[in-house]
Amino acid sequence: MKKLLAAALFLAFPLAPTVWAATPAVAASAAAAAGVVTGEVLEVKDVDIYTYLLLKTKDGETRAAVSKAPVKKGAKVTIENYSVMKNFESKALKKTFPSILFGNLAESGGAAAAPHATVAAKALDTTPIKVPKATGANARTVAEIVTKSAELKDKPVQVRGKVVKYNAGIMGKNWIHLRDGSGAAANGSDDLLVTTNAEAKLGDVVTVSGVVRVDKDFGSGYSYKVIVEDAKLQP
Repeated sequence: MKKLLAAALFLAFPLAPTVWAATPAVAASAAAAAGVVTGEVLEVKDVDIYTYLLLKTKDGETRAAVSKAPVKKGAKVTIENYSVMKNFESKALKKTFPSILFGNLAESGGAAAAPHATVAAKALDTTPIKVPKATGANARTVAEIVTKSAELKDKPVQVRGKVVKYNAGIMGKNWIHLRDGSGAAANGSDDLLVTTNAEAKLGDVVTVSGVVRVDKDFGSGYSYKVIVEDAKLQP
């Protein structure tokens, strides 16, 4: 499974209106980047839950977007764990960007970043995990959802697990990798991708309620055999 769409994608739960929208003729290009880009802020535009930046970097001017934060013109900032979005439209700005970095604002430089603006993607937690299965008619383990995705397609499920990876504010969603100790790494049945509007932290044990989607394709080669969308989280 390719990690986070740029994972764009992005990458759930009833979603708040998103600022980003792909034009019908354009697919999202979300090549997940683990690197960083640093530059001087030449322009700042705040809209809704995002801050758009024009940066002067060593490679030239670059457009970027982060979760809304009090960034000042002239400040030096670092964007980390970014995704490169191609031909994406900001409805708020009424503008389509040929290319823009969509990532997290590092804590150092330019702003007292909002808490949710500095949540960065981190390596998967590989410590042993054993989380009791959720209860209820729709309760499933991570492995059951992954291996029985065909029969669970478009159906609601509940699954309890530990947050082992978390990316906030990508395409208006928070992206969570959940593990409960079931399944195997060899076939990917030990890890479940979830999208939600709710916030979480690495290491949180949560109960997720959402809908199973199968063969979800976000374009540009980024597709997922199974993903839980429209999710709500409970401790």
